[in-house]
Amino acid sequence: MMATMLVDVDHLLADPIYDPDRCSIGFHPLHEPLVMPLYFLLLIHPKTRIVGIGLVVHMVLDSMDCQFTNGVWFL
Repeated sequence: MMATMLVDVDHLLADPIYDPDRCSIGFHPLHEPLVMPLYFLLLIHPKTRIVGIGLVVHMVLDSMDCQFTNGVWFL
């Protein structure tokens, strides 16, 4: 499940790479709202369920971060 944190590799495409006031959801390619249903679909099959749980938890935590830093909910 910790390997699902590799979804943050898309942060390397941003300029600057780290911005404490930027919301990841909707900014980085693997954090787009259009990709998130695919993460939920991973929950269906038993072989991909752990990866799906990790990715969904990651997106929920990033959404909470957006709420705390910018006051915007995305999930």
